[in-house]
Amino acid sequence: MSATLYDILLESPDLKLLIEKAQERLKAEAQKRQEFYEWLTPEVKAEFINGEIIMHSPAKNRHLWTGENLFSLLKAWVDKHQLGEVHFEKALVALTRNDYEPDICFWSLEKSQAIEPETMRHPAPDLVVEILSPSTEHRDRGVKFVDYAAHGVGEYWMIDPAQQIVETYLLDRDFDAYKSVGKLGLSDQLSSQVVNGFEIPVKAIFDKEVYLETLKGLI
Repeated sequence: MSATLYDILLESPDLKLLIEKAQERLKAEAQKRQEFYEWLTPEVKAEFINGEIIMHSPAKNRHLWTGENLFSLLKAWVDKHQLGEVHFEKALVALTRNDYEPDICFWSLEKSQAIEPETMRHPAPDLVVEILSPSTEHRDRGVKFVDYAAHGVGEYWMIDPAQQIVETYLLDRDFDAYKSVGKLGLSDQLSSQVVNGFEIPVKAIFDKEVYLETLKGLI
């Protein structure tokens, strides 16, 4: 078994110095993060990642259609069966070090009890969906992929609206890491392991007629 970063650090002769430097960095980050919270307003779409504020530019229509379709389908099912809470784009998810605004989030009924009308910083969801774009894909596949898993997000979907593909990942809790469940195309069915009973045609995310037909079935 290969050594983990933690193992390597423990064997490092300058471990104490590295810890001191890390503590200084985290202290500065904490101050900057508090300033981020004070600056942030509901009108601004931004994330706080590893000490940096990441601003988001307006999304293309294809990105918006994809997100709105899946959100509507998921919310219809979750609301009908009282499974929890679903949000689209503007829910700030506050993890240990970073703050993200995923495209779609689902919290189970148990977790959603902690979300109140005035909540602005949300806990780690049970399902996160990120819609890929050229400017965000490296973070969706990089720091977010690792961070969501480390904080117990049970299921993670990445959607490529240009290729019309959905990648699904399930958390392996023994390793706090995601394992690939499938890479789905237009002829496939998309189902969730954490949203009980939710299953739709992948095509419903991208095709208006199939979307409307599927929505009727869910309602």
